[in-house]
Amino acid sequence: MALLTCENLCLAYDKKVVLSGLSFTVERGNCLCVVGENGSGKSTLMKALLGLLPVAGGTISFGEGLSRKEIAYLPQQSVFQENFPASVREVVLSGRLSRKGFLSFYNREDRQTAERYMEKLGILSLEDSSFQTLSGGQRQRVLLARALSSEPELLLIDEPTTGLDPVMTGDFYDLLEEIVSLGKTVIMVTHDTAAALRYATHILHLHNRPLFFGSSEAYQNSAVGRKYLGK
Repeated sequence: MALLTCENLCLAYDKKVVLSGLSFTVERGNCLCVVGENGSGKSTLMKALLGLLPVAGGTISFGEGLSRKEIAYLPQQSVFQENFPASVREVVLSGRLSRKGFLSFYNREDRQTAERYMEKLGILSLEDSSFQTLSGGQRQRVLLARALSSEPELLLIDEPTTGLDPVMTGDFYDLLEEIVSLGKTVIMVTHDTAAALRYATHILHLHNRPLFFGSSEAYQNSAVGRKYLGK
């Protein structure tokens, strides 16, 4: 059974349909990139997967024992995040709360897990630094470490390269490759389709309805893919 299955999904705001007729599956270890123009329903889909938006029609179902507590979310960077008054260690450790509950105390396992992901993402030397003082690329690494420290079965990433310069963008995709190599299952919303294709196993192209769902290779050879990629 697939880790995630959407069948004939319909999503709406204030009774206005935003996305309809959407069916796709995500298997464990897949990296699915969701692409499409602004307003096509990409972020709406993410909210529905997180349980923040009710389903107007169709179904979202989880397999292999997956629950929403085992889904981590990396949102777009915001001014609030940039000004968050905490150390790198505190930010990364906070990712453990999704499994523990907000009234719990961190234990040795929590601290070791946070340290492991800080080391994997090359930010262990920054653990005592204030999150506010970091560069955009460093903040992205910290937020990724935070998401991964919850040890999720599914990682949702929303427009991760927005506001990053070309060097930082390249660094992020290197990190994505590392995450996929760890066997993590990823769904990523992105406008950077050409770059994402290097790492995605599957593509979901939206335009208020699904225009394409399938393997990355099939997408590049499809009429939709060729048009969107300018081939």
